[in-house]
Amino acid sequence: MSVSAVPEKYQGLRSFAFGDGPDLADELLELVLKGAKTATCSTEDEPNTSTPGERWLVLDGRGTPRCVIESTEVTYRRYNEVDAAFAHDEGEGDRSLRYWRSAHRRYFGRLGKFSEGMMLMCERFRLVEIFDRAEQVAPTLAPLSSRGQALPRKRERERSLPAGKRSS
Repeated sequence: MSVSAVPEKYQGLRSFAFGDGPDLADELLELVLKGAKTATCSTEDEPNTSTPGERWLVLDGRGTPRCVIESTEVTYRRYNEVDAAFAHDEGEGDRSLRYWRSAHRRYFGRLGKFSEGMMLMCERFRLVEIFDRAEQVAPTLAPLSSRGQALPRKRERERSLPAGKRSS
């Protein structure tokens, strides 16, 4: 599915893929699609900063648009100030603060940006719509419950630039 196959109402949205590579992008995207991941963070110097109410196309590891999310909250805090509630909302591993700190230490270390006091943009979001992966030419949208989770079916840059990245 190309960006041009995205429903018209989403054509002007900025897009990004989670993580720093195709495998991590797919892994984190699946957590979003399952409803487990409702938060993410990035370094404060990330060019893809969000504002509450902004919607984004989320790309899979191949650059294919898979869903739309909407930012609901954006705060800035230091790595060592991230709390257990935010770690849980990131949806990764066992959802503990210990896991979050370990995974993000490795991630930001790979980027050469890690420090205990580094400032992060911490974003909460909601899932708006999921594009049906089976439809490569004309995507359909999976219906969502009032909580933003896909109902069972019978089942950080501008689009003109390379896809932006957000940590996790």
